[in-house]
Amino acid sequence: MGAGQLDRRVQFMEPVKVDDGFQETETFEAIGSPVWCSKTDVSDAERAVAGWLEATMVSRFVVRSSAFTRALTPKNRLVCDGVDFDITGIKEIGQREDLEITASAVST
Repeated sequence: MGAGQLDRRVQFMEPVKVDDGFQETETFEAIGSPVWCSKTDVSDAERAVAGWLEATMVSRFVVRSSAFTRALTPKNRLVCDGVDFDITGIKEIGQREDLEITASAVST
């Protein structure tokens, strides 16, 4: 993939346990520097669940393969254009050239 096709920046996040004095909760903190990527929206859906309307959006992100990006797992999260995404899958493209990350937008 040419560098010109990597037209967005994503910030990867990792889960961190935070104790607020009453309970331990999980939050996400940025790791590493933002990474250039391309983004393709794969699907979106809406459904009614228990009286609530729920929307989901699945996107694929392509990033350059590096020691940092190869260490990512579905436990990580990414932020692109202000939207948080849960990583659902990571696969290698070529021989350590690029990685394709499939992720679902986090409902808030």
